[in-house]
Amino acid sequence: MAITGAAELLAAWEAGLGQAPVGRALLLHRTARPDVDTGRLPQLPVGEREADLFALRRALFGERMQVRLECAACGADMEFDLDAGQLAGSLGGLGESVVRVQQDGWDVEFRLPGVADLQAAARAADPRTALLARCLVSATRDGTAVAAGELPVPVQRRIAEAVEAADPGADLVIDVACPECGEATRAELDIASYLWTELDAWARDVLLDVHLLATAYGWSEPEILALSPTRRRYYLELCADV
Repeated sequence: MAITGAAELLAAWEAGLGQAPVGRALLLHRTARPDVDTGRLPQLPVGEREADLFALRRALFGERMQVRLECAACGADMEFDLDAGQLAGSLGGLGESVVRVQQDGWDVEFRLPGVADLQAAARAADPRTALLARCLVSATRDGTAVAAGELPVPVQRRIAEAVEAADPGADLVIDVACPECGEATRAELDIASYLWTELDAWARDVLLDVHLLATAYGWSEPEILALSPTRRRYYLELCADV
């Protein structure tokens, strides 16, 4: 993954301002994976997207992630640090993008769902059945082909287990013990939302830097963004000393 420059990051941020969270997540994924056609990104397994976003986050903002969470038991505010590298490592590596389940004469091949699959299934009257239909590659019973709607519950459960094992990063959950009451709070870590919040704060800080330096020196935005963060900070310190 190439490190994206300040101008490109600002462009991505600006494009995402008017978008829903789904659109912002796609923008971030596009930033993380410029080598992949935009139309293919929503088709990639969810865990692969999460790993890509963690890689982007580490490249832009480092390993340390500050998280704030409310204790589910006593309501206390908990603030703690997470290591982005350790979290990325816990996602595991994807093997094949198709899992196979064989049970009681059933032979099923199922594609790991992507973001587009989850979104489409969520809009259906029966999300589980819709997701099965979208991602089912093939299903036979004793050699006879069957449709997704004919899969019994035990086989569906085995498919879900196989998908979870093959794509563990699709649902990253953390358990945090409350320092006040000692009870554990279980929470899902949404890296796309977290990274967007960080990008939004960074972009507003950079635009303030541009404003101050343009006012002081008359430089254009491209000229200021071309400066390294260290040199921008040094010039800002000089402005403050005047």
